[in-house]
Amino acid sequence: MSGESGAAETTPLEERLIDLIKLKGPITVADYMSDALGHPHEGYYMRQSPIGAEGDFTTAPEISQVFGELIGLWLVEAWQAMGAPESFNLVELGPGRGVLMEDILRAARLRPGFAKAAQVWLVETSGRLRLQQQKRLRSTEAKPLWADDYADISPGPSLIVANEFFDCLPIRQFERVSNGWRERLVGLDERSAGLVFTLDETPPPPAFDLPPIAESEIGDIFEIAPAAQEVTQEICQTLADHGGHALVIDYGHMERGCGDTFQAVRDHKYWPPLSSPGRADITAHVDFETLASIAIEAGANVYGPVTQGRFLERLGLPLRVEALCRGLEEAKATEIRTGATRIAAPQAMGEIFKVLCLSSPALPTPAGFET
Repeated sequence: MSGESGAAETTPLEERLIDLIKLKGPITVADYMSDALGHPHEGYYMRQSPIGAEGDFTTAPEISQVFGELIGLWLVEAWQAMGAPESFNLVELGPGRGVLMEDILRAARLRPGFAKAAQVWLVETSGRLRLQQQKRLRSTEAKPLWADDYADISPGPSLIVANEFFDCLPIRQFERVSNGWRERLVGLDERSAGLVFTLDETPPPPAFDLPPIAESEIGDIFEIAPAAQEVTQEICQTLADHGGHALVIDYGHMERGCGDTFQAVRDHKYWPPLSSPGRADITAHVDFETLASIAIEAGANVYGPVTQGRFLERLGLPLRVEALCRGLEEAKATEIRTGATRIAAPQAMGEIFKVLCLSSPALPTPAGFET
């Protein structure tokens, strides 16, 4: 992606936020992000179908069917390693248009008992996307259930997939100033007519565990994702109580550190994140080191993160691609190979996207994470 797309327009959500800030003062970046993405009437995910060529971004399952098929086979193997329970939760967090789950269930037909045992749960807040998921999965064996939050899912042994889910969870940002850290807020410009970044006047409480002054420079930005940490703890509680694995696939960094990763995308191009809220997708890079630390503290085993390209290759990406291409017309075979390159090549999605697995301590090392 490069450049910026279209012209900014004042949205109803922007007007609402301006009125709110006039009344109560600046809001956190997390509150802004929550409203911009999830406001019941004007939030980005509530108003439109954002994924695909006609949307604002695309994902690995939309690019190549091989992605979902390999994840599906990974899940079948993980289910067998759990003792092939007769009933388990197959959970997808942020399932988009349902493409990944459809591919997972198709690949899993190799083991008919898997689909029979699986109760599919889709954690999705968007009514528009739920409708698309329902239509797409109608032809599968699944009888999916939907939940607004992971905490709403019935307890039980679980296999959980989160592909490009954690990057959408709200973050808080802190900026290093001359005498310490201050929280970055969203306030109003001089005319009180537009949204701008500003800083809290008081220092944040010690509970935020910000980097030491000596290890940072003025102007540094540090991000914390409380919602991501909370979901990770909830997942690990499930794994501890009932057994299973959680596969987290997203773009982000392996080591905790300073950096401003708060960004927006519109029409497959970068977009100013405070412009026209509700009309662009807003994300932040996932802090895999913090998620792993939380999981370890909660008693889970942690594998990875490894790069998406390496993970898919270990699962047999090249062999699967060639098997799919066998006997096809050259144009179709080229399309399949091009899609596979996009999801696995270092210069495309293969390097910036990482894969992390959280597991019950009793289970063996999952496929793709062997050392």
